[in-house]
Amino acid sequence: MEKGYRIAVVGATGAVGTKMIEMLEDTTLPIASVKLLASKRSAGKTREFKGQTLTIEELVPDSFNEVDLALFSAGGGISKIFAPEAVKRGAVVVDNTSHFRMDPDVPLVVPEVNPEALKQHKGIIANPNCSTIQMMVALEPIRQKAGLKRIIVSTYQAVSGAGAKAIEELKQEATDLLAGKTKEELNPQILPAGSDKKHYPIAFNALPQIDVFAEDDYTYEEWKMINETHKIMADNAIQVAATCVRIPVVSGHSESIYLETEKQLTPQAVKDLLAQAPGVTLQDDPSQQIYPQALNSVDQKATFVGRIRRDLDVETGLHMWVVSDNLLKGAAWNSVQIAETLHEMNLVRVPK
Repeated sequence: MEKGYRIAVVGATGAVGTKMIEMLEDTTLPIASVKLLASKRSAGKTREFKGQTLTIEELVPDSFNEVDLALFSAGGGISKIFAPEAVKRGAVVVDNTSHFRMDPDVPLVVPEVNPEALKQHKGIIANPNCSTIQMMVALEPIRQKAGLKRIIVSTYQAVSGAGAKAIEELKQEATDLLAGKTKEELNPQILPAGSDKKHYPIAFNALPQIDVFAEDDYTYEEWKMINETHKIMADNAIQVAATCVRIPVVSGHSESIYLETEKQLTPQAVKDLLAQAPGVTLQDDPSQQIYPQALNSVDQKATFVGRIRRDLDVETGLHMWVVSDNLLKGAAWNSVQIAETLHEMNLVRVPK
C-alpha cells in the first residue's frame, strides 16, 4: 500500500463496516495501512483488501496506537467507550452511530452540505442518520437558492437499516407466507424495534415505527431527522416533521418530501439546480415513467431525486421523491467522504 494514512475500521464484520472497507478500496484517500477491528468472537477472521489478506483483530484501547483515522460502525455503546480512546492516542474518529450526533462539540457532517463544520472538530466527527443524509443532499441546493421554511418528510425505509438479522427476518417471513403459513404462525423477533416490547412481521407489511417511541409520540428515528436537520443546516427556525416507516425492501431508503421555500421556485428551476448539485442524480421524466427507485439505488453512491412538482395549494410548496442506498450514502460512503474531505482540508495529520 502507498504512503498515507493508517486507517482503522471498527465493526469491520458488520453490514456497514463491510461497506466501509469496500469504499476504502475505491477511495482517493492516500492509505498506508488498514486495520480491521471487531469483537473478540470475530478476531482471527480474514478479509481481502487491495490484494492483501487482512486479519481481523479484537477491539481494545491500544488498537488505536499509530492510527490516523478511525471509522466506527459498531454501535453507540462501543463508540462511547472507544472513540475517546482513539482520539487520546492521536486518531481522528468518524463515527457512524447516533452517540455523538447531537453533542455540541462534535460536527455532524454531510460533505456536500456543511464541510466547513469539519474545521471545528476536536477529534470526533459524527455521521448523520441515513435518512437525514439523503434529505440534506437533496434540499441543500434549494435552501441555498431560495431558503427553507418547512419540511414534512415521510420515509419508506429498507430493513437493512435495522441490520443483517432484520434482512434474514424479512426473507424468512416472506418464504413462510408464500409457503402457506398464516401471519399468526410467524415469529418476528427484530422489527419494528429490537428493544421494544412487541414485534411484528415486516413481509408484505409496512410498519410506522422505526426505533422506540419518545416525546410527543414521535419515534427516536423521527426526532433524529428533526434535530439533525436543524444542526446540519444550522437553522432551528426551519419547521421539520417526520414520519418514518419500515417497508419490506432489503436496501435503499425512499422519502416523500414536502417543502416550503422562502422564495418561490418553479419545479423546472429546482430540476435545473439539482441536475448540477454535487452527489445528486436527477431522475425526473414522468412522460417516460422515469423516477428514482430503491432497487436501482443499491450499490450506488448518489442520492437520486425525482417526482419534483409544485404544491397545488401553497405557492412556495414543492414535492419530491428522494432515494439512496442507506448502507452507502446513508452510512459507509458518507463516512469515507468525510475522511476524504478531512484530507482535502488538511485536517488529518499524515505520518512522515
